[in-house]
Amino acid sequence: MQHSSQDSHDPWSAVLVASSAGGIQGLRTLLGGLRGDLPVPVLVAQHLNRTRETRIVHILQRATSLTVKLAQDSESPQAGTVYVAPPDQHLCVRDDGTLFLTREDRVNYARPAADPLFESAAKAYGSGIIACVLTGADGDGARGVEAVKDHDGTVIVQDPETAEFHGMPKAAIGTGQVDHVLPLAAIAPTLTRLLRHHTDEPPAPDQRPQT
Repeated sequence: MQHSSQDSHDPWSAVLVASSAGGIQGLRTLLGGLRGDLPVPVLVAQHLNRTRETRIVHILQRATSLTVKLAQDSESPQAGTVYVAPPDQHLCVRDDGTLFLTREDRVNYARPAADPLFESAAKAYGSGIIACVLTGADGDGARGVEAVKDHDGTVIVQDPETAEFHGMPKAAIGTGQVDHVLPLAAIAPTLTRLLRHHTDEPPAPDQRPQT
């Protein structure tokens, strides 16, 4: 399988995070556990109400030392910055690694949605991505997880038993393509270790068998 040329550079290119119902608190916990000197950008697809202005940036910024912003079309993602998909727009990644926004069809009734982000980032960054699926009530992200694994990326899923809503984590696990199933509180420390040690093997106590 042919991967992006990004694979020939740094081992990791980006962290992707997908969440829906219950996701704001999940994101606060995850991002709050990451240091401000994170060596990669974080791209977030959180299902948002498309009919009113979102306060997600303000809410998340209060929980993390990372810089949080709504993603803008054509910008180049920078390390230590969290790019959140704006309401009613899918956040995607071009082949050159820059971001783009689109109002193409909703996925699993959602826009933004996880699948377009995961699929486009997998194509752009190849094995250099770590994709995380958090709480959510639908199956968004499952197709994207398969795309990430098709490009040799790494997938972390929140243990459904620690998720406020089980749908998205269970759908991701159901693909059989998940590397690590972890309690929410263990995801940030595991990301930190993966990014620091450039390995796809987490410490054994954090991983439980897939079900």
